[in-house]
Amino acid sequence: QVALVESGGGSVQDGGSLRLSCAVFGSIYSTYCMGWFRRPPGREREGVAIIDSHGTTYYADSVKGRFTISQDNAKSTLYLQMSSLKPEDTAMYYCAAMSPICRPNYGSTFRFWGQGTQVTVSS
Repeated sequence: QVALVESGGGSVQDGGSLRLSCAVFGSIYSTYCMGWFRRPPGREREGVAIIDSHGTTYYADSVKGRFTISQDNAKSTLYLQMSSLKPEDTAMYYCAAMSPICRPNYGSTFRFWGQGTQVTVSS
């Protein structure tokens, strides 16, 4: 059984930074992708950042240059470093694992999801 547990969310001012973490419990195939998604208030879920088994990363246009996805060597923790945060980044952020398709707009292909961590950016 696999469990993903996010942490690191919170409230920050416009322009601030946060680092989200996602602890992976259980075994997942290392050849698959992991990623971060978010659901802004009143809107659909959207992909934020994906990392594949080779360490190649993919970002939504809205976060390029501001967010960085990474994972530790054991691939037991996934991170999302968020800088220059904007009010429009306010959302519930979710960690997801095990997808054969490594693109932000393929959320439906991810097999495992965390419960989410709230990020609120105030102006």
